Amino acid sequence: MIGFQFGIKDVIDILLVALILYEMFLLLRRSGAANLFWGILAFVVAWFLVSYVFQLELTGALFDRIISVGAIALIVIFQEEIRGFFYRVGARFSNWHPLARRTQQEEQSVDQIVMACEHMARTKTGALIVLAADNELKEYTDTGEFIDAAISAPMIENIFFKNTPLHDGALFIIGNRLHSAACILPVSKQQNIPKNFGLRHRAALGLAEKNTDVIAIVVSEETGQIAVAQDAKIRAVNRDELIALVSDVFAVSKPEGTWNLKNMYLKNIKQK
Repeated sequence: MIGFQFGIKDVIDILLVALILYEMFLLLRRSGAANLFWGILAFVVAWFLVSYVFQLELTGALFDRIISVGAIALIVIFQEEIRGFFYRVGARFSNWHPLARRTQQEEQSVDQIVMACEHMARTKTGALIVLAADNELKEYTDTGEFIDAAISAPMIENIFFKNTPLHDGALFIIGNRLHSAACILPVSKQQNIPKNFGLRHRAALGLAEKNTDVIAIVVSEETGQIAVAQDAKIRAVNRDELIALVSDVFAVSKPEGTWNLKNMYLKNIKQK
């Protein structure tokens, strides 16, 4: 009898399967179908036991048919999420590859977003901005107006100018574009939210509770305070913290001495 041999190929095989399952879990969690992942995983484990461990031919054949049809059905149902998955893979490769690093345009986008938030905070203009690197979050963006515009501080400020058609709702910035505005977000039901946080803050936190790979920036029209919701938590932030959080979404490095946004903004005001 030949003993079981465990080599480097088996380690690689296990790691690849674990990576695929992890990415599937993230994919379904972002689409609000995390329970579906556990259901699929349980079915695959049962199929493996029936077909390869207990070798039940009739039941195994039935499972094989369900697997083949179910795979096609899942592709049809989750075609948008699957596209997002491959986009994420490409985005990760671009972060690793030395010839596909971040661009100057992305750095400028960070500048424009932070400058817009600072200006709206000074004028106490209420705003709710959602930043996502590549996840389209269609269930929320489809509730608003698609704009597809370049990121600029004046454009962001005009969207949230009081009584304009798009000011009431969330602005989604996806990738390096202003994606859609006046979007409806889920409202958090947490009871321990600070009393000075309003409906915009609850909406930002509601999104952060369901999607861990985005951040939501809130500018309070009552106090002018800037807060950020991330990983099911919300807190007030200062300028440096805001720069760091926005830069993380765009994967932009922050060398010493290159982020004097406040002086840039004051200089622009003086020139006007």
